[in-house]
Amino acid sequence: MAGRKIGDDAWLDQVQEEILEPELRICDAHHHLWSEPEPYLLPELLADTGSGHRVVSTVFVECATGYRDLGPEPMRYVGETEFVEPIAAGTAKDTTRVAAAIVSRADLGVGESVREVLDAHRAASPERFVGIRHVSAVDPLGQAHRSHTGPAPGLLGDASFRRGFAQLRELSLSFDAWLYHTQIEELADLADAFPEVTIVLDHFGGPLGLGEWATKRDEVRQVWRSAVSALAERPNVVAKLGGLAMPVNGFGWHERDRPPSSGELADATRDFYLHTIDCFSPQRCMFESNFPVDRVSCSYAVLWNSFKRLVADFSDADKAALFHDTAARVYRLEGS
Repeated sequence: MAGRKIGDDAWLDQVQEEILEPELRICDAHHHLWSEPEPYLLPELLADTGSGHRVVSTVFVECATGYRDLGPEPMRYVGETEFVEPIAAGTAKDTTRVAAAIVSRADLGVGESVREVLDAHRAASPERFVGIRHVSAVDPLGQAHRSHTGPAPGLLGDASFRRGFAQLRELSLSFDAWLYHTQIEELADLADAFPEVTIVLDHFGGPLGLGEWATKRDEVRQVWRSAVSALAERPNVVAKLGGLAMPVNGFGWHERDRPPSSGELADATRDFYLHTIDCFSPQRCMFESNFPVDRVSCSYAVLWNSFKRLVADFSDADKAALFHDTAARVYRLEGS
């Protein structure tokens, strides 16, 4: 079953569940929109967000879609904001505010000159553009596929990158960090250097579990737990809870004849979620779907049911933070 498409509805539909806590307000803190390899645009997203959970808003995160065809390379990334903005504007008054916040791409490695790109993103979406993601994920064992940004090892410590990063501080923009567990210490160093910038740890910091990493699961878990605990000591860092259904994490759900239930998802991933929440607190954590990437392993309804199972015993205030309030605060979703 390897190589399953993200849009395999017939496979996903094998598992149907009653929606847990359907009135709980959700801000989906991380999703994408794209045309290729299979379309995942507004109709597909709304079909997922409308599958039973109360998703009142979403956060779009860059995914190499809609780039400009012409112009200087650094400016071409502005096309993604230009692509998403009309989608967001068209749903601003709907039950689900799609892309209520937009996290775009900019090459921070160009140094101070990235300011022009950031200003262009803001001009394209004055109300919704809130931050940048510059992916730095590099697998030292070479088992994970190369990130779409083609980062070099040690990017977060590069002098030019940090001069570009300083522009986020000047413009009060946040930074989403997508890297692997072996790089979390590098992110902690970056957070120390820029305590005024809100840094969002995507997908638990990417605990690797495929290829050679599958033989090192205990070692990975130990390194990851220690690194996350240390990172949480930086008050300017918050954590996104999700993304573990990607093949890179090594659970292998996408290779099964039948997708996992929400109970199976919760049981298999509980330690990652509870350890991160314990380190950061609910007020610095937010649930994310990472759709359609995680759609290769489970449906939207089942995924959010698994989140609700994981924190079933939490207080109403903590649930509100995890499912909505932290994301709304970090991404400045007024009125969400």
